[in-house]
Amino acid sequence: MAVVMDQAALTAFLARDFAQVAEDFTVTRVEEDLLEVRLNVEARHLRPGGTVSGPSMFALADVAMYLAILARLGPVALAVTTNCSIDFMRKPAAGRALVAQARVLKLGRVLAVGDVLIWSEGETAPVARAGLTYSIPPAQ
Repeated sequence: MAVVMDQAALTAFLARDFAQVAEDFTVTRVEEDLLEVRLNVEARHLRPGGTVSGPSMFALADVAMYLAILARLGPVALAVTTNCSIDFMRKPAAGRALVAQARVLKLGRVLAVGDVLIWSEGETAPVARAGLTYSIPPAQ
């Protein structure tokens, strides 16, 4: 499915309709089969021991998949997560941003299914992998 919201449109959507997360995330790449989002890691994203917290990585995966779906559907604000499974594979580097690459595997009439891989910026081995399912609201 073709991209209907590009990087600028997704960034504007976040700032306008999802401002509570807009300062943490930067859309860096939008392609037909891939969307890339960067989490600008700050002290508030760290857990004791100096690593990025699981909830911060979950948020990155969730926002990345949400934007990957919106890139194909347009600004459907009520598309919601119905399932997420995340595997934390390695300790992320605390002093670096995290980068997520989201791929929509199936975009149906009612459900969207996708995968997200997360890396510490500059590293080659992923730190987490998530599988997500979203509910798509009926067309108005």
